[in-house]
Amino acid sequence: MLRFDVYRNGAPARDVELSGAYLFGQDGIPVRADLVADGGQITCLKRVPGACGLALLWDAGKAGRFLLPTTRLPERSKPYNLNVELARARMMHIAQKREDWGLFDYHGAEAINREFDEVRKTFVAALNASDPAEASALAEQALEVGVTLSEKIALFHADIFLTRRKASGAAMNRTSFGCVVDLFSMGETYQERLREGFDFVSVPMPWKYTEPKERIHKFTQIDAWVNWAARTRKPVHAGPLLSFDETQVPEWLYIWEHDYDALRDLIYEHITKVVTRYEKHVRVWNVVSGIHAHNIFNLNFEQLMELTRMSCLLVKKLAPDSQVMIELVMPWGEYYARNQRTIPPLLYADMAVQSGIKFDAFGVQMYQGVPIDGMFVRDLLQISSLLDEFVTLSKSVHVTAAQVPSNVTDDAWDAWGGKQPITKAGVWHAPWSQRLQAEWLQAFCRIGISKPYVESFCWRDLADYEGHFIPHGGLCHNNLEGKLAFRELRNFKAFLLSTDVNDRKRKGTGTGK
Repeated sequence: MLRFDVYRNGAPARDVELSGAYLFGQDGIPVRADLVADGGQITCLKRVPGACGLALLWDAGKAGRFLLPTTRLPERSKPYNLNVELARARMMHIAQKREDWGLFDYHGAEAINREFDEVRKTFVAALNASDPAEASALAEQALEVGVTLSEKIALFHADIFLTRRKASGAAMNRTSFGCVVDLFSMGETYQERLREGFDFVSVPMPWKYTEPKERIHKFTQIDAWVNWAARTRKPVHAGPLLSFDETQVPEWLYIWEHDYDALRDLIYEHITKVVTRYEKHVRVWNVVSGIHAHNIFNLNFEQLMELTRMSCLLVKKLAPDSQVMIELVMPWGEYYARNQRTIPPLLYADMAVQSGIKFDAFGVQMYQGVPIDGMFVRDLLQISSLLDEFVTLSKSVHVTAAQVPSNVTDDAWDAWGGKQPITKAGVWHAPWSQRLQAEWLQAFCRIGISKPYVESFCWRDLADYEGHFIPHGGLCHNNLEGKLAFRELRNFKAFLLSTDVNDRKRKGTGTGK
């Protein structure tokens, strides 16, 4: 059992928010536990032995409100000071990334290193304070400045390697920008926005749509988009072909949920039908998406891996000239703490590589701004560190769907059927707005494209239509007038194409902070 004393403004906290909170063990893998907040204290009844850490939504002052972790801690009878442990984890994370990235020798890093020394002094004072309330107040100061500094470090590192990619010509030679299309939006203005803003289009191919009834196929809208892409010479990323998300699975397939062999054969037939139809037009196939997290048929580990292997090998055979991609959803893996019939995302990714499955790339979704697992707000250092995890897997990476909202009105969370405001998802510096959405997009692109193994970046929704994924998450309004984020994306692309490394400042593609 782990216990944490929680303080706010130097006094025991009256209310503690546990939305999205979970325990994690070695390698950051979430573990099952019961979390209770009462009387300014959090009690964690874990179901596994060993040291564990706590991740929860936490207010870091002006920096924002993020899902932040402590370090892993051993059990003890005395409660830990949560404020101090959150600050300790942030100090350790910064120190680790400074070492990993070698930020001691780069020109311009002196100011960052001085700032870290000052933050460390505040944290050491918190450790030495004899009064827990005083320690918590000092730790809160260190955490607020530490989160801001860590984002500055993430962007500093990104700009170094982005400049290198840009100078070598690799930034735009290997990187492209796209958008997931709405299958039922075929208007001229909608298509014009896609033509002017993106290098490729991502065409959804939900099984629920392509085969609404068994043996009865429907490809009308997909055909229309693939033909449009061919006419406009836009490369196509397509899929997912296999996903066990409820929005993707046709109703009739549930009949076979207890017959794995029949289910596998139906999946084989479905993939064969779709890939054979479009293999000449698709550059990247999103073959398997999120079966590590969405497991509505309660398949075991071996069955999930077998389906992954079969699906990738089949697409490789049918479309040898296309890239075969496995997509990871909810990449921090919080869902694993709630459902043990799932697989942690990076463990699944590692198993796919180690077991010799034939595929070319990983896809990664990056959603923030909705208070459900996988979409709570994380800071930029956490995002950059997550992408770094793919270095050891020796596969290229596609950001298959990124999105944050541009508004936090009440109707936003109501659209998800929620019972709490969307602001419960956290805050990145300030409540979401058009300007903040644009700044996040630009910062995320800088970090993502700076990684040499990231090949493409794709936004989820072009416009704020009724069927949008994240409320107010489109790059355009309902009338398809571009938001600030739409212009920011075009500016960033122009910066990558420019020859002067200082053009970003002149073009106004800074974060605005």
